[in-house]
Amino acid sequence: MDTTQRTDQQRSADRRRRELLEAADRVVLRDGPQASMNAIAAEAGITKPILYRHFGDKSGLYAALAQRHTDALLASLRAALDAPADRRERVEATLDTYLAAIEARPQVYRFLMHPAEGTQSSDQGFDVGQHSVPLLRRMGEELAQVIEERLDLGPGSQQLARVWGHGIVGMMHAAGDWWLGERPCSRAELVRSLADLLWGRLAAAGDRVGGPGF
Repeated sequence: MDTTQRTDQQRSADRRRRELLEAADRVVLRDGPQASMNAIAAEAGITKPILYRHFGDKSGLYAALAQRHTDALLASLRAALDAPADRRERVEATLDTYLAAIEARPQVYRFLMHPAEGTQSSDQGFDVGQHSVPLLRRMGEELAQVIEERLDLGPGSQQLARVWGHGIVGMMHAAGDWWLGERPCSRAELVRSLADLLWGRLAAAGDRVGGPGF
């Protein structure tokens, strides 16, 4: 097989994988944590064995969907952090971007973060800790990198940036999960309250010399 044939085959496989993930997204938007491999295969117009061939099992499909949605969310969060505004406005915009994302697609959020709620006897369920924790860890590391690049935190800056990154992600996740389930206040009120909690130390930190600013 020559290089052109291999490239064409890879391009075709990549396109088919995207199509299957889009079918999975449609089912997750409809069914949330109850989404099953059977329903996804039916939505894609294929048999379940063919779906397994692409993703291995439900855990493999979950990992692919998690990467797809986490990539999109991280891009949105970085855009909020890079917006031409003062620091407080960008902190609030970043918090709001996360909350707006889970509010807009609650079924996707619940599928990714609470998949055990929808375990069905015909499908292997998820170990929530095994799958959702790495997703949150990735977000924490990404935010830590942004903080380290942009803020001068003094001695031990790298470690402190990681503490802040993971702490902020943990706060956003816990507060957002509670808010999405109970809706005790408006999104704007929650954003302001969380920003108030973060603001003291963030306001005091200087920008890193030569960095893009925070």
